[in-house]
Amino acid sequence: MRKIINDPVHGFITIDDELIYSIISHPYYQRLRRIKQMALAYLVYPGAVHTRLHHSLGALHLMQKAIEELRHKGTSISTEESQAARIAILLHDIGHGPFSHALEHTLVDVHHEDLSLLIMQKLNEEYNGQLQLAIDIFTGTYERTFLHQLVSSQLDVDRLDYLARDSFFTGVSEGVVGYERILKMLTVYNGELVVEEKGIHSIEKFLISRRFMYWQVYLHKTVLSSELMLVTILKRAKLLAQNQVALFGTPAMQFFLQHQLSLKDFQHDQNCLQQFLLLDDNDVISCIKVWMTHSDKVLSDLCQRLNNRHLFKVKFLTDETASEILDWKRQVQQSAHLSDEDIPYYFMQDATASNTYNEGDEQINILFKNGDVKTISSVDGTLITAGLLVPVKKHYICYLRN
Repeated sequence: MRKIINDPVHGFITIDDELIYSIISHPYYQRLRRIKQMALAYLVYPGAVHTRLHHSLGALHLMQKAIEELRHKGTSISTEESQAARIAILLHDIGHGPFSHALEHTLVDVHHEDLSLLIMQKLNEEYNGQLQLAIDIFTGTYERTFLHQLVSSQLDVDRLDYLARDSFFTGVSEGVVGYERILKMLTVYNGELVVEEKGIHSIEKFLISRRFMYWQVYLHKTVLSSELMLVTILKRAKLLAQNQVALFGTPAMQFFLQHQLSLKDFQHDQNCLQQFLLLDDNDVISCIKVWMTHSDKVLSDLCQRLNNRHLFKVKFLTDETASEILDWKRQVQQSAHLSDEDIPYYFMQDATASNTYNEGDEQINILFKNGDVKTISSVDGTLITAGLLVPVKKHYICYLRN
């Protein structure tokens, strides 16, 4: 069998594997059509309405290209390994809930990778064990490490696709990544994924693009504001639901509003996972529209503001302004006539960070022509050794505008 998918970023994506096509057609995977890749970023960049399904298909395509390149350079990759690596990347984000990272620890307080693994295991049962090798690659337990590194590392096909895709749909050209050249520079040395020496500058460009996308797109002030408001709405709704206040909600939404669940709950109660697989962006959006007229003034007000894009203001803090937080909080409370009980919903303090490259994680390795292997952070003359890509953490306040 052979299926063709027309992708706006990569062009034609070929699906030539019956098992992979069956997984793509499965309701668990099709659910990703209803989860936006960039959560509420479309409130800043109107074109950013692409989905997790778009991204996972793109990552599948890049995995196919990477495997072809490694085989061309003499790395032996069996048909079974190729299929498993492609399934692993296809399903790497299947555990994302509504609005992706924005609600990851609010509506469902379980990491999406843990949920992805549970869903993959459930699919493995349905497919009579055919996904086991993909699960081993996904979890990093398979002996050929480079296959896992293609799925999850500081230079994986996941990052290559989402940077290219997000820059395309937002129109932010600074995020454009030369992923084709990077794939051409990949090779395997002593079982590990490495980059050929001539690809160093392409990797630097990749890291620069990642940094630009974080500060210009993912951590844009308006994006931070809208996502924090969404989190606040769900916290308020959960509080009301757990105090037996009547709230509109789809069955799946009601389930998660009324229960505080851990990973153990998902592991031991199949109903938790079944309810999660019924949950997507539409559940949350529908609730927010209905809650706009709820009798609880805080919930209805927050929902109206988010729905109509009347967002809170975000201000990044410095050492000089940090001491003024209490003054700002009092000003907001007085000007809006808010009670001590309500002010936490209208004045929030948080922090955000951009880890362009984390030297504490498994590093990107460079293979030199003489056979030496060095981490990119130890190569002289790179942006990392020059200290230009250090992690940055910013504290900020998010509050009701006057």
